[in-house]
Amino acid sequence: MQKRKFLQLIGSSAALLPLLGMNPQERERTSAKLLPNAIKAGDVVGLISPSAATSERIQLQFAIEALEALGFRVKQGDNLANRRGHLAGTDQERASDLNAMFADPEVKAVICIRGGSGAARILPLIDYDLIRKNPKPLLGYSDITALHHAIYAKTGLITFHGPNGTGSWNSFNVTQFNKLFFEREQILYENERVEEDDLVIKKNRIQTIYPGTASGELFGGNLTVLTALAGSPYIADFTDKILFLEDIGEEPYRIDRMMSTLMLMGALDKIKGFVFGQCTDCDPSSGYGNLTLDQIFDDYILPLKIPAYRGAMIGHIPRQFILPMGAQVTLDADQGTIQLEERVFH
Repeated sequence: MQKRKFLQLIGSSAALLPLLGMNPQERERTSAKLLPNAIKAGDVVGLISPSAATSERIQLQFAIEALEALGFRVKQGDNLANRRGHLAGTDQERASDLNAMFADPEVKAVICIRGGSGAARILPLIDYDLIRKNPKPLLGYSDITALHHAIYAKTGLITFHGPNGTGSWNSFNVTQFNKLFFEREQILYENERVEEDDLVIKKNRIQTIYPGTASGELFGGNLTVLTALAGSPYIADFTDKILFLEDIGEEPYRIDRMMSTLMLMGALDKIKGFVFGQCTDCDPSSGYGNLTLDQIFDDYILPLKIPAYRGAMIGHIPRQFILPMGAQVTLDADQGTIQLEERVFH
């Protein structure tokens, strides 16, 4: 009897070893999914600049006016207009604005004014316990990918990959914002159909890489920023994710190198579905030769035999999807759609 109890004790201890062996950062990455609190017209939103500086004051005014037109009152971060080199202030100042907005009970959502470069520098300075205790929507894209991944990895909070404050607030983006944030609709993300004087529709066309449907948590963002987080504690596990990617100003050989990074770190073997949005200004320069994007995706994605398509309205384009990162979705690679399958607000 004593021997049986001893063996049971050993077994239960062994089961705990993986957790006991984790450092505190690794334990944080096991956080369950966390929904942000819902927002409504009339709420106060915090406007911050966690990455690059905004060069012209009129851009700050544009962002404030756009958010007010959406129905919000705007609270500016204390360091919103700061500048240090290309950055919007020191790392401590930019992190302080982010932490302050999550700590402020008056502020109901946090909007990033722009991307650029520099968000990764502040990741160790973010108060993730504070964010976990005050779950609010965070909106932005491009360099803000670093914040999306760090917050998701550390807290499980669903954040939103979509227009920055100085981005384009055209009718498509505004309608989608209202449906997602105010009406809390489970959106079907499908490219706009653009008909022109041509026998064949050419704009906003999707290309199926591998057919089929798959369900999983939506996960991704800017390819350059995402791969720069490889090996850090600020990126979550890729297992069973629907991976979406986009980029700008990267030649095909660089896209190839970054896809190679995802492959070598084992990320691509774990995902259940793949979506590539737009690669804006990614044409090859003159030289000996280049792989095409078609060839790159054929090399890295096609052998996985998972549902995959490219051409989604994701990326550095005026009319873009607002995607809840960490939410359960179903991807249809034949139709080129992403269906949101769960509520994303408390």
